[in-house]
Amino acid sequence: MKTLTQLLALYVLTLSLFVGANASAATFTFTAIPDADESQLRTRFEQVALYLSKQLGVEVKYVPVKSYSAAVTAFRNNQVQLAWFGGLSGVQARRLVPGSRAIAQGYEDQFFKSYFIAHYSTGLALSKIFPDITDKTFTFGSKGSTSGRLMPQYYIEQHLKQKPQQAFKRVGFSGDHNRTIVQVQSGTYQVGAVNYKVWESALAAGKIDTNKVKVIWQSPTYPDYQWTIRADVEANFGAGFADKVQATLLNMNSPELLKSFPRSAFVKAKNKDFQPVEDVAKQIGLID
Repeated sequence: MKTLTQLLALYVLTLSLFVGANASAATFTFTAIPDADESQLRTRFEQVALYLSKQLGVEVKYVPVKSYSAAVTAFRNNQVQLAWFGGLSGVQARRLVPGSRAIAQGYEDQFFKSYFIAHYSTGLALSKIFPDITDKTFTFGSKGSTSGRLMPQYYIEQHLKQKPQQAFKRVGFSGDHNRTIVQVQSGTYQVGAVNYKVWESALAAGKIDTNKVKVIWQSPTYPDYQWTIRADVEANFGAGFADKVQATLLNMNSPELLKSFPRSAFVKAKNKDFQPVEDVAKQIGLID
């Protein structure tokens, strides 16, 4: 007959095996803000999922979302444990899930910028001085975009001394940076704000007709995109898992993967790096 001590030891062993089996069977999920068209995102992040799965030794799944707010909601609800956020969406997500942390960012994300672009009919040209774009039609990207909405709105209010709704004839939100370029190039809107990386990638791919649309101003730099991981991720994947994910992202050196972002490398990030974004969001009333 087994003693109480033996029975207790057997119970602990069985429980540890059960927990270990569940941890190894758990799927690690991540998402990304939809800053480009869906096919581009799916191709990019399904490759990232394969890389993470191989390096982490767990099943990794990319979960696409339809909007920036949906990415934040998925993170809040623990539908995903990791997300490729913009500056603003990362701030929002970490405020909703205390203890979550930014762990990596693209090297270029430390000094990101926005381009203001204009249709040729405006007669506007590249200038170091903020252009007079009052009484034009203007489109932002997504309402939750740092480079396509937050920072452009901040600079508009700083230079024009008016809210966008007062400064422009009509204000739109294209939904993503590629559509912003298309809408300004077609003349649907006279002026727009776009992520400089998306602009340069589209230009290199021959998707922009510079006879129809051009950059007229570029913003000062600010921190933007980053990978953020949930505070409770180690409850399902074990102690040290967050640091392992961070190291895996920092060691991502595949030219093909990096080019798809596009970034030259990933570097460490921490929450306080994005305090300037939070301060601007509070100043213009996008968060409390």
